[in-house]
Amino acid sequence: AVQLVESGGGTVQAGESLRLSCIGSGYYGSRYCMGWFRQTPEKEREAVASICPGGGSTYYADSVKGRFTVSQDNRKTTLYLQMTSLKPEDTAMYYCATDEYLGWVPVSPSDFHYWGQGTQVTVSS
Repeated sequence: AVQLVESGGGTVQAGESLRLSCIGSGYYGSRYCMGWFRQTPEKEREAVASICPGGGSTYYADSVKGRFTVSQDNRKTTLYLQMTSLKPEDTAMYYCATDEYLGWVPVSPSDFHYWGQGTQVTVSS
């Protein structure tokens, strides 16, 4: 079965950086898209960044463009999110997701059927 495990979250001050990792297993990475989502008690789960099938196509939310960078390993089963210039509003639970590549970059949570458990990112001011 497909499994995803996130790591790298933590507490940092505004302006600092973090790199999140998502290790996937149970699928052929070259045929799957992967994405990062975040959620807070006040906001619905929203797309942060997606990449597929192997870096050829990407999506970034307007709120993170220029600050976050999504990437994958050579097998396309590990997903990274390099976050710089972090802001308090970036505080959220960050989730990794994956699904089959159908020719476009999916950005809706409903487009992804496999999810990790999440990793908490807290940015203090």
